[in-house]
Amino acid sequence: MVDLAYVIAGSEATGGAGIQADLRTFQELGAFGLGTLTCIVSFDPANDWGHRFFPVPPEVIAAQMEAAAAAYDLDVVKIGMLGTPATIDVVAEGLRRQPWRHVVLDPVLICKGQEPGAALDTDNALREQIVPLATVVTPNLFETRALSGMDTIETVEQLTEAARRIQELGPRYVVAKGGVELPGDDAVDVLVAGDDVTVLRTPKVGEERVAGAGCTLAAAITAELAKGAEVGAAVERAKDFVTAGIRGRVSGRAPFEVVRQGA
Repeated sequence: MVDLAYVIAGSEATGGAGIQADLRTFQELGAFGLGTLTCIVSFDPANDWGHRFFPVPPEVIAAQMEAAAAAYDLDVVKIGMLGTPATIDVVAEGLRRQPWRHVVLDPVLICKGQEPGAALDTDNALREQIVPLATVVTPNLFETRALSGMDTIETVEQLTEAARRIQELGPRYVVAKGGVELPGDDAVDVLVAGDDVTVLRTPKVGEERVAGAGCTLAAAITAELAKGAEVGAAVERAKDFVTAGIRGRVSGRAPFEVVRQGA
């Protein structure tokens, strides 16, 4: 039996994040990956590496989802960047067409290539339509603050409280990521599962964020779930995988470093 891992996400043109990172992660962890493309994000080297954002038409997204679901018995999916309310509408509709054992949501709330009003509309649509369908949500610290409504998160206790508030939006499991931005020597993530709380710690690898870490963590959780792991074990394995990838990160001519999956 093949362990199938499906992803619905955007392309990041330099390959450091997005669906490229997701599919590499699936491959490294022994899952057979397939993906539906929602948008293309292309950094602009001539404009301080700002984001250029190009959405895929909703009917094209729907056609991709239809083909993937017809070709395989899919029951585990990762949702990455969606980018527009129209995209969120079509993805939510597609997800509701069948039962899922797990929907892993990496709740990308901001694309710097969008106008602020469009970004807010997208954030609201994601919160209302996709978050309640998710079984596992993996917000970073900014996304955790936004989804929980908490202005300040500086301690593990506050991170845990924020995760509990996000859990009230519908997901069974919340992995709130402190990463390098939470004060202290450790990169701390909190897994809230029902009434249980698991605090995952590993020493920080530098103090700067590494591109693709969030995509890779959610994709690694998805791959492990596709292979039959329980959520707690999947999250622990994913954190180890990402930490190794951050240590083995890749540098190029862009002003950021990226996770190397399988390092």
